[in-house]
Amino acid sequence: MKKPEKEISKQLIKTTFAQERVLTENSNESRELYNQSRYGNLLEDGRVQLSLIESLYLLEKGKIEISDRRNKKLDFDVFLKKAGKIEPNLWIRYCVFRDIRNRGYIIKTALKFGADFRVYDRGVKPGEDHARWVVYPVHEGSTLTWYEFAAKNRVAHSTKKRLLIGVVDDEGDVSYWEARWLRP
Repeated sequence: MKKPEKEISKQLIKTTFAQERVLTENSNESRELYNQSRYGNLLEDGRVQLSLIESLYLLEKGKIEISDRRNKKLDFDVFLKKAGKIEPNLWIRYCVFRDIRNRGYIIKTALKFGADFRVYDRGVKPGEDHARWVVYPVHEGSTLTWYEFAAKNRVAHSTKKRLLIGVVDDEGDVSYWEARWLRP
């Protein structure tokens, strides 16, 4: 008996977890994922290199399947545990990443800006225009000194972006605080 078309699931993009990165297969689907939503970085060989956080998000959304080098499939919890050993503060950073992506924004790493992430306005893709915000995820119980806050605000100001602090509570919910320089 043939399944109704609505029940036919879309083929998952196959990826491989190798050290600190996840690589997609060389397929039209993986390139389309990059072209449409700007996940990862497109490599010369046609594959897409995903960050650990992007991979976690796409795994949770049912867009990819992740296998290790021995071709063993990793579920969300196993991958989270393995990625958490590599990337510090992963869960807090992931909560902010997921929340911003779910709100329809493109969010990318911002290491060269001295921040965790950069966020583009809705509808803007990296390369088309500059990011509007730099984002620093923090847990609600952590402390931030005035010196650290001023340093983060200075980075945002010097890169012509707004500072966004993503505060994650114990349930994984995120609240945002925006700061910017004002002239009196």
